[in-house]
Amino acid sequence: MIARDAVTEVRSRRPLTASVMRAMTLLSGTRVLILLCSVVRVKLVALWIGAAGVGLFGIYNSFIELMSALTQLNVRDSSVRDIAGVDDISMRHRIIGVVRRWAAVLGLFGSLLTLALSPLLSRVTFGDDAHACGFVWLSAVMLFSSVTGGELAILQGSRLLGRLAAASLAGAVGGLLLSVPLFYFLGIDSIVPSIGVYALSTLVAALLLRYKGAGTASGGVTLRETVAKGCGFLRLGAWMTVAAFVTLLSQYIFIVYVNNRGGVDDVGFYQAGFTLVNKYIGLLLVGVAMEYYPRLASRAGSLRSLGVYANHEIVTLSWIAMPCVSLFIVFRGLIVEMLYSAEFESILPYVTWAMAGTVLRCVSWCMGYVMLARGDGKAYVVCESVSAVVYLVLNTLFYEMWEVESLGKAYFLWYAVYCVTVMTVCRVRYGLRLRYAAMSVVTVSLLVVMLTMYLTDVSLLLGLAAALTGCVVSIVALRRMTA
Repeated sequence: MIARDAVTEVRSRRPLTASVMRAMTLLSGTRVLILLCSVVRVKLVALWIGAAGVGLFGIYNSFIELMSALTQLNVRDSSVRDIAGVDDISMRHRIIGVVRRWAAVLGLFGSLLTLALSPLLSRVTFGDDAHACGFVWLSAVMLFSSVTGGELAILQGSRLLGRLAAASLAGAVGGLLLSVPLFYFLGIDSIVPSIGVYALSTLVAALLLRYKGAGTASGGVTLRETVAKGCGFLRLGAWMTVAAFVTLLSQYIFIVYVNNRGGVDDVGFYQAGFTLVNKYIGLLLVGVAMEYYPRLASRAGSLRSLGVYANHEIVTLSWIAMPCVSLFIVFRGLIVEMLYSAEFESILPYVTWAMAGTVLRCVSWCMGYVMLARGDGKAYVVCESVSAVVYLVLNTLFYEMWEVESLGKAYFLWYAVYCVTVMTVCRVRYGLRLRYAAMSVVTVSLLVVMLTMYLTDVSLLLGLAAALTGCVVSIVALRRMTA
């Protein structure tokens, strides 16, 4: 009965496409504003405090990201599946109560661990005990970020995307406004307090806009139920943490290799290109994921519905990505010069080919979420491990033969192999396949992007004409899907 209802629901693609477009506009736009707040914070640190302040800011934030990943077990993402996958309101409220408890417990654990290790962390990071107090204060950030993550996961799983966007943006803006006077008056001593008030601001925003419907249902959750119901998303979160660690490890190994072979300049050029490509396409993918993941998780029991949703998402995302990628390629020189400097023109070949590879990344991304929606953490780790090995092999091979400029082609081939890997796993384990319509749209998107690449090298006007043609085709196709 559930499967039949799901199939009936997805027969009409127009409301579904419109929903995806609205979510993308709302959440990707919010993401852009949050990113701008982050850029302004770093810019103010650079202007008023200097390189030492930027360095400290980066070190402390890197520590927070690492410790959060290790102690919070990715509950922010894994719990969305459990919340979205329950139709019964009473049961959903109980799961929300479980998520809140685990978010608090894991946050407290991370906080106490940071507090206990603060002298050691200071010595390992800075070579002395002078910064131990800074890590002591950061222990509170671990609790704030965990509770915030739990509340945002609840909003996402409950499909309250408007509140999710508002909470995220309000927290970022509030954190920026509170940080400005600290930077100005305290100088380098403001780095740790500014991180603390930023985390506190996001927590307050999340609590003010949190899901309030759980009421007494979540309050009556027993300790045994907390453990039993939490095991599912904690297990999936642990697998996701392992996958993220494998990915980060492969990237770290390659950066160390490049540093030893070519020096810090090559590392800088590679990091600049890699960050630019991933930040740009990430704005699109993160925005769409906020709506796609809970929708997919809500029908995880119906393989037919998963197939329909995944193929529809690939079609929609490919039409959206095609003009975005094409226009980026045309204006790549201007973008690189604005964000970096003329010195970084050498990364243009990398950026061009890597951006073309993001079309394939969109496909693998859509299929990869099927594994998470199914709670198949082992398959997800296998795919990410294969991806990490392919990344290392291709990057090392291309760098040895053609240096940094060729790494964009390695990026393209990396996601081509990853696409095949993910689609094979989904086909074997769930019987899902990429349909003809989806394959056709992906092919058209790739052809337009490749044509834009070629024509841009011949003439900027010809490249722009190809990109604008792609924009028109994309707009017409999306209007037909939503009209």
